[in-house]
Amino acid sequence: MLASILPVLTFAQPVSKKAPLPKQTVSIPAVGFVIEGMVKGYSDGTPISLLNGQTGAPEFESVIKTNRFSFKGKVETPEFKIILIDKKPPYLTIFLDNSLVSVSGDKENFDKSIVTGSASNKDFENLNNALMPYQKVFAANAPYDAAAIAGALQVTENFVQQNPGSYVAPLAIIRHSQLADDPFKTEALYNQLSAPVKASAMSNYLAQQITESKRNAIGTLLADFTQADTIGKPTSLSSLRGKYVLIDFWASWCRPCRQENPNVVANFEKFKDKNFTVLGVSLDKAKPAWLDAIRMDGLNWNHVSDLEGWKNAVAQQFQIQSIPQNFLIGPDGIIIAKNLRGPALEQKLLQLIK
Repeated sequence: MLASILPVLTFAQPVSKKAPLPKQTVSIPAVGFVIEGMVKGYSDGTPISLLNGQTGAPEFESVIKTNRFSFKGKVETPEFKIILIDKKPPYLTIFLDNSLVSVSGDKENFDKSIVTGSASNKDFENLNNALMPYQKVFAANAPYDAAAIAGALQVTENFVQQNPGSYVAPLAIIRHSQLADDPFKTEALYNQLSAPVKASAMSNYLAQQITESKRNAIGTLLADFTQADTIGKPTSLSSLRGKYVLIDFWASWCRPCRQENPNVVANFEKFKDKNFTVLGVSLDKAKPAWLDAIRMDGLNWNHVSDLEGWKNAVAQQFQIQSIPQNFLIGPDGIIIAKNLRGPALEQKLLQLIK
């Protein structure tokens, strides 16, 4: 539940308001952090954990006593941590550095606890607060809102330019890239970061995402390919030039692919008479299983495969390392979007096809 929390962290913590905090009873270690908390409503002995913000793994364990708790440790660089009480939500996300941190809250609204003392967490709050008017654009099924997207992009870009030495700046860039999907702009923002920030775990993750995104980047021409269809006839991508084409990498054995297929079918039926089609590229090895899946799922478009599984020549050409994946190209063969799933596919097609 808590693993891979990074993509949803931006609005996990609300705007802070001034409130009285408990007296500090533990001194800051020479090098490290101390978290001193006061939370009302929990009985003595209630377990409390400090978790790794990306993996969800417990790093420190303690118990609440007379409404108080504390953690003491060290982080190599500022990073996300999660405070979880009694092993169930709500939980509190903080951006922790080596400082004296105070947490003040209660059982009913623990996720809204007030956090002070960490400069990095203050940066985190500032970014959250600036993005608050635009938070809807980050929802999975958010309707397209050009003005809100432009506002969020400006906020994240400004944050990076004004705070290149903040360990929260990589998060701002990740948020920017989620909306812009422009690896070259993402890289330009990344290059503004200070050297210490670039050495952080989140920056390393960002650098990997930039490298992957620059492969077959949006705005570039998707290279042509030819592969045999279901009856062995060579079929090329260029034969579909002049149409909007969704190149869909999938396999009969891929459960997420099969779960996404009804969505692709619905969009194919809706837009097939409006200059749109799909070309399926299967990473199957067994032809009967491939053909059965096409029939069972009602995938009434062109399909190709060399039946080499992960060694499929087209998949290797485009460095496909997981499925489902897809590219949406325009009539000119230029990549318009990548990995459109669920409502995102229909939303993009509605923008393009009138």
